[in-house]
Amino acid sequence: MSDNDQHSVLGELGTEEFLRDYWQQRPLLIRQAIPGYQSPLSPDELAGLSCMDDVESRIVLEKDGATPWELRHGPFDEQDFSTLPASHWTLLVQECNKHVPDLALLLERFNFIPNWRIDDVMVSYAAPQGSVGPHIDQYDVFLLQGLGQRRWQINSSKSAHLNFLPDTSLRILREFESEQEWILDPGDMLYLPPGIAHYGVALDDCLTLSIGFRAPSHYELLTHFAEDQFAAVTDPFQIPRYEDPGLTQTDNCGEITEPALRNIVNILQSYTADTDNIKRWFGRYITEPKIESSFELQSIAHDVHQLRELLSGQEIVCRSEYVRFAYIVNADQSVFLYINGSEYRLQKSEHALATTICNQRRIDTQFLLACLENPLLQQQLLDFFNLGYLYFEEE
Repeated sequence: MSDNDQHSVLGELGTEEFLRDYWQQRPLLIRQAIPGYQSPLSPDELAGLSCMDDVESRIVLEKDGATPWELRHGPFDEQDFSTLPASHWTLLVQECNKHVPDLALLLERFNFIPNWRIDDVMVSYAAPQGSVGPHIDQYDVFLLQGLGQRRWQINSSKSAHLNFLPDTSLRILREFESEQEWILDPGDMLYLPPGIAHYGVALDDCLTLSIGFRAPSHYELLTHFAEDQFAAVTDPFQIPRYEDPGLTQTDNCGEITEPALRNIVNILQSYTADTDNIKRWFGRYITEPKIESSFELQSIAHDVHQLRELLSGQEIVCRSEYVRFAYIVNADQSVFLYINGSEYRLQKSEHALATTICNQRRIDTQFLLACLENPLLQQQLLDFFNLGYLYFEEE
């Protein structure tokens, strides 16, 4: 896919202009972001996905359920769908890019945003007048229309965030006043930064693709970093305790003195002073799978010779959508490659393997055959295939 094709979702707007003027700042409607786009999933196929045990899915019924805005969790079955009303309900299926290759490739059109920020492609089907109610997301999202028409209304005022409907697990705004609205046709796309109240209602049978981007909270970052730092400690007594050997007499025993506070600050800062340690922790953290998956050895190839033969008979290798990939370049130009929370250190001469695997979802086998000529990469590539991180296109 060419650079122009990747960026075509922005229409006539340039990438730099979008990132400077819109990204995480204000909404943007892009008419025919992908001209004539049609969802590669039909409503029936989406319903079929929602019946699978390893797929996260939900149904939201605005009315005609047990309660207003009833939320049901999958997996579902045919009987669940046969009893739904003719209107005012929505089916939402997460991580459809794992199951539909065309949706995985759709993400390449958003390569102007770092891959580690991508969450997933969620696909929602809405019957006429179906909706999940006016609500607010705390992440960036591109809403691409794939079938039918949907009316979107937005409100960017802070006051729109202050009230939610009681007695529902959905965070639906009790009061919502539209500032702007549009009707989207297939191929149209709406970008929404975090914190913008929005309300989408299907005007007919409607499929919408939501390309969402991860935004870990500071709480998540701090708690995971702390847990990671002490995960390897087998004996808690190995961790030093607070010390104050320079303690002096005080007339105010209730005061936490400045020297004591400095001591505490120094203790806490000591754990974050090693920036290389933080970088490596973040590489592991941000590539951990969203939902824990077990990757067992598949014995695709028993040795490098067999892997070379398999590669020679194929043109394309695919990267698993169940796995997150990223890399960090060190000051010495060596590379830490991160896959599914695991770290692999590569030398400067092996940089191309990291950049190719992390930047491309479809990889030319000739490139991988060339990598196999490097003895330092042979076992790693063999493991990547046997663990299911890479697979042949025909599979």
